[in-house]
Amino acid sequence: MIANRRGDGTSSPSGTSGCRRDAPPRLREATIDNFSGEGAERYARNWARAGTSLGFVPMSQAEIERMLHDHTVLLAETLVSEPFTSAPAHAVGRALVDAHLTAPEFLDRTLLTFGRLFLELVVPEVTAEREAARKYADRAIAMQAALAAGYARALRDRTFTQQERISRAVWSARNQAEQDLRDSEARFRAVFAGAGIGIGMADMDGRIIDVNQAFADMLGYSVEELREINVATLFYPEDAPGMWDTYKEMIEGKRDGTRVEKRYYRKDRSILWTDLSVSLIRDEDGQPRFTVAMVEDITDRYELQERLRFQALHDPLTGLPNRTLFFERLAAVFDGVASRVGVCFLDLDGFKAVNDSLGHYVGDELLVVVARRLAASVSARGHLVARMGGDEFVILVEDSTGTDAAIEVADAALRAVAEPVKIESHQPLSVTASIGIVEREVEGTSPTEVMKAADTTLYWAKADGRGQWALFDPVRGAHQLARAALAAALPGALDRGEFTLEYQPIVGLESRRLRAVEALVRWRHPELGMVPPDRFIGLAEETGMIVRLGRWVLEQACIQGAEWHREFPDASLVVSVNLAVRQANAPGIVEEVASVLERTGLPAGQLQLELTESAVMPTAGEPVRSLRGLAATGVRIAIDDFGTGYSNLAYLRRLPIHSLKLAGPFIEELRSGDLGDSASKADERIVDALVRLAHALGLTVTAEAVETAQQAELLRALDCDTGQGLLFGGATSADDITARLRSTR
Repeated sequence: MIANRRGDGTSSPSGTSGCRRDAPPRLREATIDNFSGEGAERYARNWARAGTSLGFVPMSQAEIERMLHDHTVLLAETLVSEPFTSAPAHAVGRALVDAHLTAPEFLDRTLLTFGRLFLELVVPEVTAEREAARKYADRAIAMQAALAAGYARALRDRTFTQQERISRAVWSARNQAEQDLRDSEARFRAVFAGAGIGIGMADMDGRIIDVNQAFADMLGYSVEELREINVATLFYPEDAPGMWDTYKEMIEGKRDGTRVEKRYYRKDRSILWTDLSVSLIRDEDGQPRFTVAMVEDITDRYELQERLRFQALHDPLTGLPNRTLFFERLAAVFDGVASRVGVCFLDLDGFKAVNDSLGHYVGDELLVVVARRLAASVSARGHLVARMGGDEFVILVEDSTGTDAAIEVADAALRAVAEPVKIESHQPLSVTASIGIVEREVEGTSPTEVMKAADTTLYWAKADGRGQWALFDPVRGAHQLARAALAAALPGALDRGEFTLEYQPIVGLESRRLRAVEALVRWRHPELGMVPPDRFIGLAEETGMIVRLGRWVLEQACIQGAEWHREFPDASLVVSVNLAVRQANAPGIVEEVASVLERTGLPAGQLQLELTESAVMPTAGEPVRSLRGLAATGVRIAIDDFGTGYSNLAYLRRLPIHSLKLAGPFIEELRSGDLGDSASKADERIVDALVRLAHALGLTVTAEAVETAQQAELLRALDCDTGQGLLFGGATSADDITARLRSTR
């Protein structure tokens, strides 16, 4: 605010002298009277209202009114002062601009306010004097002009000042931007030149614009040489199509960058593996301008990864592909276009004996030689040879042309293995192998099924004599699969109570009375129905389930025998139970049998345990000791299927046995009863000799498989004690045996 207070309470703009003393006394007094009290305040309020209604002013309403009050008094005094000057009005105009009352309409309102001031405060005092009125009107006009001029000049000066300030700011900003740009470019150049990774720029046609020294060193070129090269000439041939597809997608705006692992050719044509990151740079219109590539040399890392992958997919001993790589290749065959596939699964025969006799070092060396020979034998055909583990190898015949092709591969492998192997100072080792061959169409099968069939067929080859191959037979495979399913179901079947016992009569040949029964186990399968013993007894022996099953049979047979003993004590019916070799070998078998007899109440003399010849010969060892313990409990011991093995007859007299059961083949030739037949005559003499021998040793004799009356009569004539077979009744339920006992009581 430019008004300055005087000591008398009035104010004037800076540089003015206020109300002049030489004004006409009457007019000056009238003017002072009109502006005393509320007059000036009222006009100042109206003036201030006009200013604040036109926009933002950085002063309060009271502050504006005080400032304009002083200006109003000054303008009134200036109008009547002598001598007259319009300079105070000019100063008021500038003061209004300095106070930021700069809206265009405010000047118009200011001039109108001043006009009303002149008309209302001054003119009434001079109306009687025409000349004075004209003079003061001219003064008012001059003061309005001066006020407007001061207002306009102040606006112009402020505008110039603001323009100069803006200009200086623009120049400063431009200078700062240029400096920042120079600094940024310098930093970029420092990073570009000193970066440890390769950086390169190329236009959209692939021409290299610039590269840093790291990029040039990676590729073995100078920077100048690379600036003359199109990036396409550096691409590895197998990578180029894919890379140009990526560039095309970036140019089309589908992507702004990519990151891949790819190969480049160095200047010496060696391979450089890189981790490549490419970004697309666009111009202001969004059009592709050039690409920036950042390249990191990962050759060492890639080679390490390849070594680790090789180690993960190859056997460390032989260097052949391992089972993981083999199954990857096999799966690829099924995912590809091949129509047929062949697999030769090979296992060395007797390799364990080499390890055990010569040591694992020789065994390992033998495996290395065999692996090398196998690879050489089929490498020309392009087949994969892998080591599955131990002494097992497998050959993959991809896109097989038929069974003959797989057999040809197997024959070549067998010939390669069969050649004697010389290892250091040891004698040449003769090695044979067995091979399971599976060759079939890819459609309708799977890698798992193929390998399962190959494994099964390999065991067929070993079972058939070793040193040969076996071809997968679907029928035999189905049978094997059924056996495996039965073997897997055995434990659960026993727990579910699916097994039951039937009893076959053993009859005295002289009296035709029921003397004993043989307990025979049956399996009531929920899906297959009644499963005969010959389908699951062998499986039970192979899996070890025969011990649990035999224990159950012994328990149930003794329970049933005890019931018959209580109901028919005079019958003295013997219950005969088969005892498997593994069961006889089981520790505690004597205590187990004694415990069962005690629990069930069956007299020991009415339990007969049947064992095969192989179970009681001296080579078996433990069963002999078990037999003596069992015999000591009072149970009867019988040798089943006697005559089919190679019994030491002299040894029989030292065994604690009570009965011999003659094998069925001896009895079959007696079926016709034609004593003129030479075979029948020979069997008759054998049976006669065996019966005489048994009786001489104090043993009873039971003939198995008696099916005709002629056989029974001939056996009776030969003094055979008892007979068992369809002639006397097949295996039947315990209830049927009970009914038979009741009928003969």
